[in-house]
Amino acid sequence: MVAAIGPGLLVLVGVGRRETNRGVEWLAAKVAGLRVFEDGESRMNLALGDVGGEVLVVPQFTLYGDVRKGRRPSWDAAAPPEEAALWVTAFAEALERLGVPVRRGAFREHMAVELVNDGPVTILVESPAEPGGAE
Repeated sequence: MVAAIGPGLLVLVGVGRRETNRGVEWLAAKVAGLRVFEDGESRMNLALGDVGGEVLVVPQFTLYGDVRKGRRPSWDAAAPPEEAALWVTAFAEALERLGVPVRRGAFREHMAVELVNDGPVTILVESPAEPGGAE
């Protein structure tokens, strides 16, 4: 086993060719502050710090798979592996600077990831540097 967490967030991280340091810092702050955990009234109103949650950061370049043409995904929009590895590390370190306990998956390795989804809540968050990302 490479990494495991208790209650918290599994964050699958895909890095695009247009990622920036500003985007990484924004993403870390956004993830750390997401109010996606239930409060005493069963409302999604609490963030990681409120519940003592952890984050498992898993590199996932396949999030950039583009299947609009043909039947084979294209990963042209994904950052090259050497660059993506640096950004994934930068994201995890930015979360740690915010006080979030972080565990990390292995980069460029085959992984079997198990998830107990207490929700269901799955959210796509894009950095401002990426198409469709918020400012």
